[in-house]
Amino acid sequence: MANPNFPIEAQSCATEAATEAAGKILAGRLGPRDVVVLGGPLGAGKTRFVKGLAAGLGCGETVASPTYAIVNEYFGTQGSVYHFDFYRLESPEELRVIGLGDYLETGICLIEWGEKFLDALPVAHWRVQLEPQFDGSRKIWIQAP
Repeated sequence: MANPNFPIEAQSCATEAATEAAGKILAGRLGPRDVVVLGGPLGAGKTRFVKGLAAGLGCGETVASPTYAIVNEYFGTQGSVYHFDFYRLESPEELRVIGLGDYLETGICLIEWGEKFLDALPVAHWRVQLEPQFDGSRKIWIQAP
């Protein structure tokens, strides 16, 4: 399945473990203050992918969806890892209120539903798109900054 927004071919992940493994692979390419925007419909596996990313970044804590908290902080081998969920946010002003700028300057930011406010994010950021398939697997597209 082609996705015109991503110039590279998707990785097919048949299981949740494979989705986490894909996140671990990307973690090895991230550096301090990198931003990863994760997109896809509800239930596509964004948080599952972040679990793999966090494990790959040396975070020992249990990763949970930040849907109601807006942001969860984890500590890894590269410092702070911030896991955001912008799903419930309605305006760029809310990003200022939560102090997004400070987070962007001090750690790696993993942002679910980040496409809602791309103008507020650094131009150079990673994009990950997850799309569930009819057979229960998912396709994952990754675009480097």
